[in-house]
Amino acid sequence: MTKADFLRARSPEAKLAREESIFAAATRLATAKGVREVTVTAIADEVGMHKSAMLRYFETREDIFLRLAGTAWHDWSAAVREQLDAITPCPYADGEQWAETARSIAGVLAQSLVARPLFCDLLAHTPLNLERNVSTDTVRTFKKGAIAEVTSIGATISAITPLDADQVRSVVTTATSMAGALWQMAAPGTQLRAFYETDPELSHSIIDVEPRLTDILTALLTGYATGAVCRAARAADAPPHGGADETDHPGEDRDGRTQ
Repeated sequence: MTKADFLRARSPEAKLAREESIFAAATRLATAKGVREVTVTAIADEVGMHKSAMLRYFETREDIFLRLAGTAWHDWSAAVREQLDAITPCPYADGEQWAETARSIAGVLAQSLVARPLFCDLLAHTPLNLERNVSTDTVRTFKKGAIAEVTSIGATISAITPLDADQVRSVVTTATSMAGALWQMAAPGTQLRAFYETDPELSHSIIDVEPRLTDILTALLTGYATGAVCRAARAADAPPHGGADETDHPGEDRDGRTQ
């Protein structure tokens, strides 16, 4: 398709085709080079449009990538919820059974994110710049979509764990934020990564994202569940209705002093 073909297009179908072509071009370039390196001009050239014509459909390059991030959130959410549904529920955090469940959940979250390198890249750039050069309406639409997906994934995790709503939201947001950060640090496929790999003194800088993220999420899940069990145990041991323990004597406090 030539630049002239795009300029002559007028129908709603042609407009949709243009947008899809722009998304596809941005995806190809970002997958090959990383989001940071892709410019509006590069996307326009990849599609075969003039830059000024392309910007009639999107506010900025950040608008293009933020919309791609929204789609990536939706796709990841659907896939990871399906995988989580296959995990055997463990409503109470008790020993080996819970340790296995926590590791399984953490592994599903980590593996599913690492399997989506462009999503990991977008996750890092979203708060840094993608949300900062678009309209507030565009940010609102993106945020509402992402929050809805976090809630959906959280509900799936809640169904197989003793965690509450706030805790599962924290697990999901930790997974995505850490995936974005660790992916940037790992720098896969870049000259920086190659430099790390060829210099023994810098070997500690080489990050394998999936096992690192799995360990972090396992620790978080285990900590939350352990806290839930401890709170439940304290509640079970507490005197009913805030009354005195049956070993207490009327008129005395627990130290035996007369009140």
